[in-house]
Amino acid sequence: MSNVLVDLSNAMAAAAEKAGASTVTVNARRRMPASGIAIAPDQILTANHVVEFDEGLTVALPDGTEIPATLAGRDPGSDLALLRLSQPKAQTAEPAQESRIGQLVLALGRPSAEGIEASLGVVSAVGGPVHTRHGGLDKYIRTDTTPFPGFSGGPLVDAEGRVVGLNTSGFGHGAAITIPAELAWKIGDQLAKHGTVKRGYLGIRGQGVEIPEAAQKALKRDQATGLLLVGVESDSPAQAAGLMVGDIIVAINGRPIFNHDELLAYLSSDAVGKPAPVEVLRGGQPQTLTVTIGARE
Repeated sequence: MSNVLVDLSNAMAAAAEKAGASTVTVNARRRMPASGIAIAPDQILTANHVVEFDEGLTVALPDGTEIPATLAGRDPGSDLALLRLSQPKAQTAEPAQESRIGQLVLALGRPSAEGIEASLGVVSAVGGPVHTRHGGLDKYIRTDTTPFPGFSGGPLVDAEGRVVGLNTSGFGHGAAITIPAELAWKIGDQLAKHGTVKRGYLGIRGQGVEIPEAAQKALKRDQATGLLLVGVESDSPAQAAGLMVGDIIVAINGRPIFNHDELLAYLSSDAVGKPAPVEVLRGGQPQTLTVTIGARE
């Protein structure tokens, strides 16, 4: 007769062992080492805030082999950094497709040569976007796992040992969140190719406002809020397109804009350098202007 708890325990231990094979130790700061995830045989994704040096970096593989590494790129906005190994010897992690509220997960870390460490919990929230002074994330995962010292840069894994995301405490106040694997891998790919991540820039300051009923009728759609422009920077893409203080942005490239978060979500690297129709309410009447999205410095 099988014991459900024993089966669950064995499954989680097997998941930790599987994901642990691609979880490495990152030696890139003065105090204790951090963790990282191998996303290619020669590429290690980790948290940006744990990479304090640009030179003299090393990565320790699960078998104890220590390999020199170089900084391939970093993105403070998402708190992600990519290291490139001098030898392609890492075992690549398997990313998961999605996460669900209530899902059992393990936070893993390899902060020392003593081996993998784990903390069990559940996915308690999936949300986004989250913003910082350097940028932010379109999506994040929150769990009730314990972020032990050295866990930043390590993986959150499901019961099959697939990587749900990358854990980091680098967004302030000591709170740990998880960057979803799909997003982390995408940023890692950009860092591998370009060394940085481009983010769109309009050059505006705005605040969410309610759209009057008459203006909603003029829009010919049900949209209760938009983004009121309270500032337009000189020599910015917004000014070049003819956007003015007092305009209410209600859509960009056909995508409704309800608030500032919606706009930031649109201004990804894919939008940079491309012209986009921006629908605004000016004097209560809809107008469409074309803006070429700039790149944030």
